[in-house]
Amino acid sequence: MTTSSYSIPSGRVSGLASVSDNGVMSTDDPAEKPRRRVISVAEKLAHLEAYDHAIQTHQGGAYLRANGLYSSQIAQWRKQRDAGLFDRKQPGEAIGKPSKEQAEIARLKRQLADRERELETTQTALDIRGKAHARAT
Repeated sequence: MTTSSYSIPSGRVSGLASVSDNGVMSTDDPAEKPRRRVISVAEKLAHLEAYDHAIQTHQGGAYLRANGLYSSQIAQWRKQRDAGLFDRKQPGEAIGKPSKEQAEIARLKRQLADRERELETTQTALDIRGKAHARAT
């Protein structure tokens, strides 16, 4: 006969109030509604920067798991940031959805950045090709 053992996740003790990893006080009382985690604009911007760095080192998924985030949140925060919704916001102030104009501006900014990267790549390729042609003649 085998016995199965399990461990209680850190920060949780059955029947007692505890503090979860995100700092929200909770109990095992089913009548109490769990409170939503609130992430400030500064924290969102910090997560975006850290996630972009993690992507460069191929650790994006690990970063999301470690911080209890979803890729859809990152995508939404990027859209909001690019639309300028994080500018001049006070802590706790609602962000909302971008207007059609703000979404179009954000799309055009992304498109411009893509075109500038393509132009830079093309310029580099032309410089290399020009130097190779100069050496050949």
